[in-house]
Amino acid sequence: MIGKTELLEAIAGKNRGILATPSQKQAILAAVSQLEDRNPTPRPVEATDLLGGNWRLLYTTSDELLRLDRFPLASLGQIYQCVRPTQGKIYNIAEISGLPYLDVLVSVAARFEVVSERRVEVKFERAVAGFQGLIGYQSPDAFINQIETGKKFLALDFQIPSGEQQGWLDITYLDRDLRIGRGNKDSIFVLTKSS
Repeated sequence: MIGKTELLEAIAGKNRGILATPSQKQAILAAVSQLEDRNPTPRPVEATDLLGGNWRLLYTTSDELLRLDRFPLASLGQIYQCVRPTQGKIYNIAEISGLPYLDVLVSVAARFEVVSERRVEVKFERAVAGFQGLIGYQSPDAFINQIETGKKFLALDFQIPSGEQQGWLDITYLDRDLRIGRGNKDSIFVLTKSS
């Protein structure tokens, strides 16, 4: 039976899935499924102490996220999903490194609603994309605090019309430092709790 260590070893060096070969993707999917079968938190959306916090993406099958690495003269940095269960909010933050002083940030803020013991419906509300220096980006927490105060950024900063961007996410594995989710577009996400 494959455990957490084996899954982490399988996804190591794959640049969140960008560098994974088809056979490696199959092996990772099998490891994910075996770990999901041993989920220690059967009602993950109720485990707000475990669910809440900043999660760093280790692996995904999401084309939308993996495409962020295809910008010319740029490389994909860290991708975070910051979950605030008491407020019902999720912030997706992608750091993209480019030429000196041209690091970019792409972020989407969403509201979520619990619909079952492991599923949340997500409604995207606001997108921000621009140069980290102009935005004043320092860290996910500082950035989220600025969003929460209603700050408008010197960047592409717009509201997403209600109903235009929505989806769902099943949390299929959750412990104190690892989370696995499956999205409505058949995407898999493996994340680790960030300090």
